[in-house]
Amino acid sequence: MYQVVTILFNGFETLDVFGPVEILGRLNEEFHVNLYSMEGGIIKSSQDVPVHTRPLSQINLENYILMIPGGIGTRELVSDEIFLKHLKNFSINAEYILTICTGSILLAKTGLLDGKKATTNKRAFAWTEHFPEVKWVREARWVRDGNIYTSSGVSAGMDMALGFVADQLGYDVAKRQSIEIEYDWKEDPSWDPFSRIY
Repeated sequence: MYQVVTILFNGFETLDVFGPVEILGRLNEEFHVNLYSMEGGIIKSSQDVPVHTRPLSQINLENYILMIPGGIGTRELVSDEIFLKHLKNFSINAEYILTICTGSILLAKTGLLDGKKATTNKRAFAWTEHFPEVKWVREARWVRDGNIYTSSGVSAGMDMALGFVADQLGYDVAKRQSIEIEYDWKEDPSWDPFSRIY
């Protein structure tokens, strides 16, 4: 079983987190989801949804997946050296890393995306200019490079999560999950009409 270590912060995007959590959490024999933040306690999303979290100091796991959402809160965290140091350490030790929306910008700030393909929210794509060592893919729903998955804006995290499930457990398992939650899974990671809009 994989532990899914989800890093939350004030101003995270609600669907960035709970879309993938719904998908991975349903497969509870394979994935166990935990929510963490720097100090623990109540963290509020950008939609003011309160969520109880454990402090990062309690993370002492092996065989875990690190999930990093985006949201307006990333604007401050990208300059928070203490947070970024913790994020880098947890990223180095993760079996897989899943980022949603501008969560990939936080990962890029650690340097761990240098030389790798990645994407992010197209409305914030200008932010990628600060990280020229990353091979940013403008038109993509999600991108996989090795053990790192990055996805575009908000709902794209659900498509990426299903893609991750397909890679780990097989296409049929992922497809069944999408049908059970009545979600129209965009199975092609290169499908991205939003890059042309923004």
